Amino acid sequence: MTRQNTQIRLAARPVGLPKASDWDYVEEPAPEPTDGQFLVELEYLSVDPAMRAWLNPVRSYVPPVEIGEVMRAGGIARVVESHHPDFAVGDHVNGAFGVQRYAVSDGGGVAKVDTAAAPAPVHLGTLGISGLTAYFGLLDVGRPEPGQTVVVSAAAGSVGNVVGQIARIQGCRAVGIAGGEEKCRWLTEELGFDVAVDYKAGDVRAALREAAPDRIDVFFDNVGGEILEAGLSRLARGARVVLSGALSQYNATEPPPGPRNYMNLLVMRASMTGFVIFDYADRYPEAAQQLGAWLRSGELRSREHVVQGDIAQFPDVLLGLFRGDNTGKLVLAL
Repeated sequence: MTRQNTQIRLAARPVGLPKASDWDYVEEPAPEPTDGQFLVELEYLSVDPAMRAWLNPVRSYVPPVEIGEVMRAGGIARVVESHHPDFAVGDHVNGAFGVQRYAVSDGGGVAKVDTAAAPAPVHLGTLGISGLTAYFGLLDVGRPEPGQTVVVSAAAGSVGNVVGQIARIQGCRAVGIAGGEEKCRWLTEELGFDVAVDYKAGDVRAALREAAPDRIDVFFDNVGGEILEAGLSRLARGARVVLSGALSQYNATEPPPGPRNYMNLLVMRASMTGFVIFDYADRYPEAAQQLGAWLRSGELRSREHVVQGDIAQFPDVLLGLFRGDNTGKLVLAL
C-alpha cells in the first residue's frame, strides 16, 4: 500500500517571527517500516512556544532544528503498520514524530496512550509534557508551602494554567498573569485562581502589589522580559523563581536587557533556577499518575485549544501562540 507523506521542513533561520519562506512543504512517499519498526499516522500535533527557540542556531538543552530537517514536534499517532512485537496496528502512541503525516519508529521515546481514559489532546497537554513541566517545575523547583503565594506568568497557556491549579490544590494562593479579560475570567471563575492580572490592562507591577500584598513566595515564569522584572520586584524573603520559558524573547532580534533588577534576589535571599523537563524523565510515571488522579477527582481541569487542519497549516498555527490565540494547550488536529 502506497501512502503519501506530507512534511514541514525548515528552509531558513527565522529573523523575528517566522514567515512563510522559512518553511518548505514537502510531499513524498511515506517511509516503509522494517523489522523492529512500526509506521504511525499522526492525528494530533503539539504546538509549543519552545518550538520557536529550537529554530535558533544557539546552544540549548536540545540541538537546533537544522536547515532541511523535518520540524521537531511531539504528537499523538496511530500505528498503521507494525513489525515490532510491542506495538500493534491500532495502538495510539505519543512521541516526537515531527511535523509530518507519517513517521517510522523503533519504539525509542514512544509511549502508548489510553485514549479511552482521556481524549488524545489531553495526553499532549495536562497529561503530556505541559502538565509534567507544571508538576515538576512547581513542586520540585518551586517547593510551595500551604498558605504561600504562587504567581505564574502566561497563566492561560498550557503550562501556566496547570501550575496555578496545582498551587491551589497544594493550599497556596494562586495568582495568574494573562492577556485579556476573557482569559483572566477563565482563570478565576473556572480554574479557581485567587486573582488574575491582565498584563494588557496597564501597570503589571502595580497590579501585582495589589494581587500579592504579602509578596511572592514562588514566581513561575514562562515569559521573561518585563513580566519577569515585575515578578522580581515583589519577591518575599526566601522566594523561589522558577525559569520555565521566555515567551517574550523567542522572536527577539536583539539580546534582552535584563532582568535589570536581578539584585533583588540578593536582597530578598531568593533563588532563581532554570529547569528542563527532560531531566525528570525517569519520574514521568509518578507525575502522570498524580495528574490523572486530580483530573478524575475534578480538582484539576484540562482545556485544549484544538485547531482543525492539515500539515500545511502548521506555520500559521505556530504563529497563533505569539498572537495569543490560544487558551490552554494548543493542538493541531490533522
